[in-house]
Amino acid sequence: MIRINLLPVRAAKKKESARQQILIFFMAIAVVLVLAGGIYFVTLAKISAANDEIAKSEQEIKRLKEKIGEIDNIKKFQAEVKKKLDILNQLRRDKAGPATRFAKLSDAVPEKLWLTKYTENAGNVSLGGVAFNEELIAAFMRNLQASGEFINVELGVSEQVDISGMKAKRFEISCSLKPSKVSEPPTPQKK
Repeated sequence: MIRINLLPVRAAKKKESARQQILIFFMAIAVVLVLAGGIYFVTLAKISAANDEIAKSEQEIKRLKEKIGEIDNIKKFQAEVKKKLDILNQLRRDKAGPATRFAKLSDAVPEKLWLTKYTENAGNVSLGGVAFNEELIAAFMRNLQASGEFINVELGVSEQVDISGMKAKRFEISCSLKPSKVSEPPTPQKK
């Protein structure tokens, strides 16, 4: 019988099979490394994009903080201007107030009645004078009340005096000034 030694063929097939397995193993490792590298670079790209977005957001926040600072400065300036306008309006009222008050007081004084005293203190007014009779004093008090500048008009003293041989009535009246209305400054119109 003839014997054929098949061992070298099997050994060659085993070697070939082992080479193929080693080749497949290294190819699998290479594919895994390529995939890992791809994932790594994609992740790096995402991180870089996120860092860029963060930097842009921080710049936007810085820019907005500057605008907020400007707005705060504008509000402070606006408050200062409003305060100055209020002071100017108060000065205008105080400037015109006494002139109109004395004009109305002059209009309220009837003939044959003379004022000899005018005192104003913190909104309270004290008037004194001389008239020929009580009716003139009463008419004066009604005129004061009707003038719109004086309120709570009250007669304090009314007594008879002798002036150069003529009998007259000396009087003292107390009243209060009508509170002035605070006029608002005109609001600027937006363009």
